[in-house]
Amino acid sequence: MNPNFESETINLELDDRCCKGTTGCEWDGTLRDVRTEPIFTQKVYDAILVNLQALSTVDNVRFKPNLGENASIVKIKDIRCRKFFNPKNINDRRNLKADPKTMLSGGDFVKDEKGKPVEVVGPDGFKSQKLIFTDTSECDEEGKGTPVFGTQKIEVEGNVIVEIDAVVENSGRRRRNVTLKANIPIKPVELTNFFELCVPSVFDSAFLPRFAEFCNVTCEARLATNNIRRDIKIDDDHKIKENVNIEYEKDRDKDKDRDRDRDRDRDRDRDRGEVRADLIIAICIACEKKIIVPVQLCVLSTGFPELSPVASPICSEFPTLFPRQIDEEDRRRRKSRRNRKMENELDTDDNIKDD
Repeated sequence: MNPNFESETINLELDDRCCKGTTGCEWDGTLRDVRTEPIFTQKVYDAILVNLQALSTVDNVRFKPNLGENASIVKIKDIRCRKFFNPKNINDRRNLKADPKTMLSGGDFVKDEKGKPVEVVGPDGFKSQKLIFTDTSECDEEGKGTPVFGTQKIEVEGNVIVEIDAVVENSGRRRRNVTLKANIPIKPVELTNFFELCVPSVFDSAFLPRFAEFCNVTCEARLATNNIRRDIKIDDDHKIKENVNIEYEKDRDKDKDRDRDRDRDRDRDRDRGEVRADLIIAICIACEKKIIVPVQLCVLSTGFPELSPVASPICSEFPTLFPRQIDEEDRRRRKSRRNRKMENELDTDDNIKDD
């Protein structure tokens, strides 16, 4: 038996709850396999990042679970806040989201015949970019971009999830760790910011510049006054049935009385100890705006990603996911690899004969 065995190391928690991703991109650190590749993509000509924040106060928020009869909170270990999202309904009104609305000065969003801005597909696969136009002829002669000014209003609404890790003490002075949880709707917030972006030429390009904006929302929570006694209330008398004693007094069988008393005490203890708290929730918003133009670029590449597949006992060969390169340099590389493979096979055959 291992003398260094420690029983504290055994628990029900999972050690591998998280994972690491595999990209399939490998590089040996040399320039032997690095080559130039032309790609058709979107280039960012100008960008700006804006950080905004707002405060929301919530009172008398119900947290679950109940703590039981005569319980008290003696310590708050941590308070966490995250945005609520329902993966079964992306349009759920409780989903916390930031909805930006932008107005331009010195430029215009290109519109269709119905007066709606023309939206094009962005890298996210949705129509999240708008075509933008402004007279860039004056700055084109100087080889510079043309400034465009904008006003952005961001509406934030939805719910947040707040979790409180607390140390709870019962009437017997026994302590335990409890995580209290609540789904809290926040009051709708509207924030305003101003920005300036630099637009490249709209005449010296086959594509009009595109305006892209995207935001992310997080939250932070704390007790309203950072005091447990003032900000957290535990109600021991909540949901106690008034007629519970009358029902049990009518029981004649002593064994049933004993069982019912035990169930009654358990139900009463479960219903008591309702927790309500006053909180301050900070809404933290990061928004980025970009001027983008589709371009063709030459980049350095080590080739396509190559993942190690799961071995199959049936198929000896599988199809490729991308077409082979068709330039002359790649043909020379494939020929060189074939020659090396043949040389290795010949060396293997010679070794077998020698043995």
